[in-house]
Amino acid sequence: MRTHDLPVNRPHGRGAFGNTEQRFSALQMSYDPGEEPEKVATKFFRDHSSSIISHHKSPDLPFEASLNPYRGCEHGCAYCYARPTHEWLGWSAGVDFESRILVKMDAPALLRQELARDKYTPERLSLSGVTDCYQPAEKRLQITRGCLAVLAECRHPVVMITKNHLITRDMDHLSELARHQATSVYISVTSLDADLARKLEPRASSPKMRLEAIRALAGQGIPVGVSVAPIIPGLNDSEIPAILQAAKDAGAMFAGYTVVRLPFSVKDVFAAWLQEHFPGMKDKVLNRIEETQGRTLSHPEFGKRLKGVGVWSQQIEQIFKVSLKREGLLHRRAEVTDANFRRPREIGGQMELW
Repeated sequence: MRTHDLPVNRPHGRGAFGNTEQRFSALQMSYDPGEEPEKVATKFFRDHSSSIISHHKSPDLPFEASLNPYRGCEHGCAYCYARPTHEWLGWSAGVDFESRILVKMDAPALLRQELARDKYTPERLSLSGVTDCYQPAEKRLQITRGCLAVLAECRHPVVMITKNHLITRDMDHLSELARHQATSVYISVTSLDADLARKLEPRASSPKMRLEAIRALAGQGIPVGVSVAPIIPGLNDSEIPAILQAAKDAGAMFAGYTVVRLPFSVKDVFAAWLQEHFPGMKDKVLNRIEETQGRTLSHPEFGKRLKGVGVWSQQIEQIFKVSLKREGLLHRRAEVTDANFRRPREIGGQMELW
């Protein structure tokens, strides 16, 4: 399905307008009868993964491993680079990614099992590295909270990133981790414009609530910063100074940013989103993204795809650096350490007696 073939009726509360044609057509799944893309409801499926920590070799990322309790994300961000991961499951990067969510109910138990291994060596862990670990379903399922309980017990270093105020529910575990210099939190703020944020990230917390999350975490002594990500040239790049100022006022200690990239079918989802909400800006925005990604929409080289190349990326970098210095924010998150790591206290399925 090409970009202009996407349904014109926007699914309520969704970032995508329908399902794009996916790369692995042999795995294509269809909707149930009467469940058209514009009326699709969110469904949850149990993920029976036998391990929970994923490792990577990307030099772009400041952590060695990640923990992802969910596959797919209800937040529905139109630009999300993780959308194509759903194609490996036979679903689409469009509405499927937002409405067909795999949940790893066994994640806390698997994590405990892994950390208890004699040969396990602690490493910087990201929660999450792909989809948001505090998407709406987490309020009920509490998988992320269960994982944090294990990490807090073990004093295992973990870096958090989310755009959901729900993270404040878990300040008890985060505070315990912070006592041992074992956690650092990024709150993602893409825009301070509530209307733009609602269109761009339909089921994520509002900008006001994200700033409140920063304030709450900082108030508990939890190292917290802001991730201005993604920066979309021609759409939200002018907000960089205001976002950093608002984050600093809320208690942020550090800040980072990335520029948008649109790999594979994400370009179709985002182009359709622009056509619906900002038709007059569509070509300008896409052209600028192409320029920052080396005349593509997703640069293939490490070291270039997250910060971009060319004049627009240089301008974004300068604005960010000047604003960062003015607000007195650090460009590097608070360091985490594994110096206080200890293995879980579970022995043979029983809790160790004190």
